[in-house]
Amino acid sequence: MDALVRDMIGNHPARPVLVLSNVPEAKGLRRAREMDVETAVVSHRPFRGDRAAFEAALTKRLETVRPDIICLSGFMRILTPEFIERWSGRILNIHPSLLPKYPGLDTHARAIAAGDDEAGCTVHEVTDQLDAGPVLGQARVPINIGDTADALAARVLTVEHQLYPAVLRRFAIGDRSPVYLPKGIAPNARADPGSGSGTMH
Repeated sequence: MDALVRDMIGNHPARPVLVLSNVPEAKGLRRAREMDVETAVVSHRPFRGDRAAFEAALTKRLETVRPDIICLSGFMRILTPEFIERWSGRILNIHPSLLPKYPGLDTHARAIAAGDDEAGCTVHEVTDQLDAGPVLGQARVPINIGDTADALAARVLTVEHQLYPAVLRRFAIGDRSPVYLPKGIAPNARADPGSGSGTMH
């Protein structure tokens, strides 16, 4: 989340209007406030078993700022087709695999177990099919001998922080052609796995 917000300055075609989380303790909320971005929380917990009511509360809050684009960032809730239809063509998500490989969870462990020699991340448009929307960008990293899922996740996260802002810049001017970053990682990048937990903006 903060990589996206930090990039939205100068001649960037978009500006952040809200960081909305379903997790009250999400680090992204604190970081957003530090960057003078409006924040809000709509916890899913009071709506247990009623996704429609939870999403109605999300939509009500989103409609107060009328976003042109919604960027999911660690938002670990499956959205209903009705919510996706309401915001159709405006929701982006980043997934930690080279889709269509490994939709869903445990992507890094699955890639290592399969003997893959590379992994990465994908930014895609959200549709009512889980992790199956049009690909808007990908970045690749090598899988090293002896890699653990945690080590690979940290390596992928560094390129997530490069890819997602690059895709958003292009998407915000109406260009849906995919962004493909060169294989590798930024040598001086630092990863913080909690920076975007549970946020949409």
